[in-house]
Amino acid sequence: MRTAPAPDRSGPRTHRLRAALVGTGAIAAGGHLPALQRLVAEGELEIAAAVDIDDDAVRRFCAEHGIPQPYTDLARMLDEQRPDLVSICTPPTLHREQTVAALESGAWVWCEKPPCPSLEEFDSIEAAEGKDGGPYAAVVFQHRFGSGARHVRELLAEGGLGRPLVAHCQTTWYRDTAYYSVPWRGRWATEGGGPAMGHGIHQMDLLLDILGPWTEVRAMAGRLVHDVETEDVSTALVRFASGAMATVVNSVLSPDEVSRIRIDCERATLELTHLYGYGNGDWAITPARDVPAELADRWRDFGPDVPSSHLAQLRELVASMRAGERPRASGPDGRTSLELIAALYKSAFADVTVRAGEIGPGDPYYTALHGGAPGWAPRQEAGA
Repeated sequence: MRTAPAPDRSGPRTHRLRAALVGTGAIAAGGHLPALQRLVAEGELEIAAAVDIDDDAVRRFCAEHGIPQPYTDLARMLDEQRPDLVSICTPPTLHREQTVAALESGAWVWCEKPPCPSLEEFDSIEAAEGKDGGPYAAVVFQHRFGSGARHVRELLAEGGLGRPLVAHCQTTWYRDTAYYSVPWRGRWATEGGGPAMGHGIHQMDLLLDILGPWTEVRAMAGRLVHDVETEDVSTALVRFASGAMATVVNSVLSPDEVSRIRIDCERATLELTHLYGYGNGDWAITPARDVPAELADRWRDFGPDVPSSHLAQLRELVASMRAGERPRASGPDGRTSLELIAALYKSAFADVTVRAGEIGPGDPYYTALHGGAPGWAPRQEAGA
């Protein structure tokens, strides 16, 4: 337990940043650590410590990657190391507690998706953030940060493509029975949700980042193959504040795996086709017949290729830390995709149309994404 309040560490960070990893599993080794190491090589930061409840695992991890201090106690690490940035790579049910602890110590947080299992938990994280200059907690939504997404946002902002009208957002992946034989998968308490939450959240977040606020959703969900608590497929119709309408499909039943976003505007169709990450070459722009060739060529010039990645997001997060500014994918901006997913589940399970902003305190879908719905909530919560 901390014996004294953490010092005020709000405002810009101008020194070489001290980072720490919490959780040493696959996403830490394959996603967060390589991005952090790249900035270590560039002199931006140092990795001071790693934390895991498994003492042997964290010691092996630190020895393998040259990290000085292994810990099994997060509070102790925060107290002794005082990191500027904490990278959270644990299951979503731990995210709120660990993120709030890091924020209260004065550290900024970079938390793996999904951010947490409910809007209530997300709002408690936001309440623990600094009010002016940080520290802030950002969610890993790396698909926002590729050069392709940036170029498309700029084109839409310029207005030359015309209004977005129709969109499709598709995360159709395949997970077999062996995948769900792992006890924590397919359960609300440990995985946080089905393919809408655990898989499709990236594409839905990118769609929202490009098209802006949504206003209403109508959805269906099913368990067509797997014996799990959560869904294994969902579909939704989403209306945006701009008037654009979208279809959203999230599946773990699709042998031909693909992640796709298509946006039909008045003067061009934008399309992104990839699986787990994209570069400029994964985008296509098809102009309307009356668009001059030279204008179409300009639209298709994406500039230097910055693939979507943890590294691309981390660079921007560190820049925000240097400036003492709220980073993208944090606070209200980081909440948007979780709110859409909560609304998707409520619409599907309660058979209603859900409007943006209606899920708040007092709504069962605010505290749990299954909303206690019969046939969907864990049996003890549904009273069965």
